[in-house]
Amino acid sequence: MEERLQKFLANAGIASRRKCEQYILDGRVSVNGIVVNQLGIKINPDKDEILLDNKKVSVNDEKVYILLNKPIGYVTTSKEQFGRDKVLDLVKINKRVVPCRKIRYVHIRCYYFNERWRFCI
Repeated sequence: MEERLQKFLANAGIASRRKCEQYILDGRVSVNGIVVNQLGIKINPDKDEILLDNKKVSVNDEKVYILLNKPIGYVTTSKEQFGRDKVLDLVKINKRVVPCRKIRYVHIRCYYFNERWRFCI
């Protein structure tokens, strides 16, 4: 099944789709040995070999779901610009996970993570 290259890279956990688009425009991605530097290229992940910085990219279909009881004082963001504690600091696994919902700094709630936030409820 064909899909856009930047979507494949994002689903593989490389980066956000927009960041993957920038990697493509920078010429860091190759498909079947040919450097791609334009958007809109469709690939077949089952047949094509995709490389980012000369390293093979593949999608891991293993799903990760985490339910966390968020304590007061932690923010629910991946990038914190004010130096506050993040809920991701409480999650100690070797997988890339993203917070699924924003919950205010002062609230205590159960919190849900997974590897791709598009599956969040």
